[in-house]
Amino acid sequence: MEQLIERLKKQQNSRIDFYTPTGLHVYFKDQMLDDLIDVESSVAKFESMIPRHLLSCVEMVVFGDFKEFHERSINAFYDSGTVYISNLQDDQDDIIDDLIHELSHGIEEQYGYHIYGDKKIYNEFFNKRMHLYKILWNMGFKAPKVFFQNTEYDQEFDEFLHQKVGYENLNNALTGLFINPYAATSLREYFATGF
Repeated sequence: MEQLIERLKKQQNSRIDFYTPTGLHVYFKDQMLDDLIDVESSVAKFESMIPRHLLSCVEMVVFGDFKEFHERSINAFYDSGTVYISNLQDDQDDIIDDLIHELSHGIEEQYGYHIYGDKKIYNEFFNKRMHLYKILWNMGFKAPKVFFQNTEYDQEFDEFLHQKVGYENLNNALTGLFINPYAATSLREYFATGF
């Protein structure tokens, strides 16, 4: 009897890959670490929040544990039409947040010219970065201006913000400037965080 109960628990805890009504393929490379999180409900809520034509920017969502998560200290990433999300999530809202953020990178891939073509977002981000440079300089965090002028993701700049400045100091410096510290790391993350 105990073996039957154990087998039923394993079956209940195992996730089954599925397709959504919009054609999004959700695949579980690894099982979710919290079996109480309803992934299907999270994905359905995500799809209900996004205009249908933008959903086509993502073809597949894969849940699992990937080396990129450990190498880059992240819990989700977008690559070529697929969103990879950690199987370790806080709750359903955490999944939705990751899906929306990573979808924005797919939207950038497809609609980049429309997003950045007029340079408005670029100029807004660049001006905020220059303001951040002055704020941090006044706080005693001296760094080359070129760090702040590069709008692409730069590991060294990210480490400067995270390790040298620290998120507590950075949160104080960013108040009213960026939504959160991650938005300051690159133009793409600025857009994705705002999206």
